[in-house]
Amino acid sequence: MKRTLIFVFLVFFSVKTFASYILIPMDAEMQRNHLKAYGITYWVLEKQLKVKWLLNYRGGSFLMPDTEDIQRECQIRGVSFEVISDSKTESILEEINSPSQNMEAVILEKAPKIAVYTPYGKQPWDDAVTMVLTYAEIPYETVYDKEVLNDGLLAFDWLHLHHEDFTGQFGKFYGAYKSAAWYIQEKKEAEALATKLGYSKVSQEKLDVALKIRDYVIGGGFMFAMCSAADSFDIALSAEGIDICEPMFDGDGSDANYQSKIDYNKTFAFTDFKLERNPSVYEFSTIDMTQKRMGIVTRSVDYFSLMDFSAKWDPIPTMLCQNHTALVKGFMGQTTAFTREEIKSNVLVLGENKTNGEAKYIHGIKGKGFFTFYGGHDPEDYQHRVGDSKTELDLHPTSPGYRLILNNVLFPAARKKKQKT
Repeated sequence: MKRTLIFVFLVFFSVKTFASYILIPMDAEMQRNHLKAYGITYWVLEKQLKVKWLLNYRGGSFLMPDTEDIQRECQIRGVSFEVISDSKTESILEEINSPSQNMEAVILEKAPKIAVYTPYGKQPWDDAVTMVLTYAEIPYETVYDKEVLNDGLLAFDWLHLHHEDFTGQFGKFYGAYKSAAWYIQEKKEAEALATKLGYSKVSQEKLDVALKIRDYVIGGGFMFAMCSAADSFDIALSAEGIDICEPMFDGDGSDANYQSKIDYNKTFAFTDFKLERNPSVYEFSTIDMTQKRMGIVTRSVDYFSLMDFSAKWDPIPTMLCQNHTALVKGFMGQTTAFTREEIKSNVLVLGENKTNGEAKYIHGIKGKGFFTFYGGHDPEDYQHRVGDSKTELDLHPTSPGYRLILNNVLFPAARKKKQKT
């Protein structure tokens, strides 16, 4: 009996001593579902447990306490994990802390509250972020103009901007789709919403929405925008008080010489861009590289490379670039990528296509907050068109392009305290 008790004690002691942590590897070889791994990490944070994000260690792995609940959840969601001992954990952290290693361990403390800015009744092809949040099982709430104008963003840590047009030109779809039933209906709904909210023009209402989002970021929020939401947001800010819309959009003519009145000091990321005046051209400005890459960047060479930052000195851009590959396949959108020469000098380029000298993925600071702009519409659908079926992420569980979105989702969790005023 005594020997049995000693044996049980030794087994229990060895398990507690040598199996104290769960490592979720994020390298290409050992993780079978990178996207759901972010969901597990978020789920652990929701339980008020801390997680260490091991930057540049095995693709940006996650280290968390070893509990039966976490192991079970990983098994249910199909996420690869390793149970490691105290001594192994200490060895990993020592390696990461070494000055000779470009690695860092960042503590994630709190599950950020997420808002997705998206119109009511959106279609499946509308938003890659909504799709990946759903797939990763990360909870979010949707907001739109009414909530934003009523200061509803103050309840959230992280905001994603839907594939959107903040200029009031209805996505510049006029040339190709002005007779399409869906375009006519969406235009009618946008005008009705603007009227209901007390505006005579959609462009005026969208400007006030953009200004509220600007204030949210300046106050300490994190804003992530993809595709046309990125450049149309900056264009709207730069054109505050200027009518840049032609009659088919708002019922009256645009201001004369409006290009000369654009104020680049008001933008987040872009400067010195020229607006596209032709209402039939599916383009907002020279910020976008879609037309400039024709005949130069073909699908076979359309990749962008992630920049290499110092994990210890530049943990934020390092965090946002975590991946199991440094070379990510490109994808198109209304705004496919950004013209390097029109990006402000204080904005970091996180990913670029060197073939054509274009920026795909950029990040900056505004006031107390942060913003990230990501070109393109859907990382796993090269040239997504209106009406196409949605991407099935079960077919792309290790997508490097979608991982970049989820890096941004977890980023606010690393902030020590709320910076919003």
